Amino acid sequence: MSPRRNRPKGAGLSGPSADEDRSGRYGGWHVTETWQGEDWCVRHVAGASTQGKTYRCPGCDQSIPSGVPHVVAWPQYAGVDDRRHWHKACWNAKDRRTTRAQRSRNAPRY
Repeated sequence: MSPRRNRPKGAGLSGPSADEDRSGRYGGWHVTETWQGEDWCVRHVAGASTQGKTYRCPGCDQSIPSGVPHVVAWPQYAGVDDRRHWHKACWNAKDRRTTRAQRSRNAPRY
């Protein structure tokens, strides 16, 4: 029996190109997007890989609990400390949001 192929043969692959695959930096595959005149590296994270961690989304200022798929984004020429975890919907709506998240009067400030 021959080994199983997980990828289709041919030149018409819809996956990332070799230039976009920078798996050595911060681990995992990511793409580069431009936002506010700056290049951002964006990585989609599966919910199962968060391992019990909770993050705070800068778009809506709500927590991202463990097990929820989300997006990690950082400026292209920045360090590890500049990575931010976003809800997918918040990252997609970042241009439509106000500059500051609106909290209710009794909401905690983290």
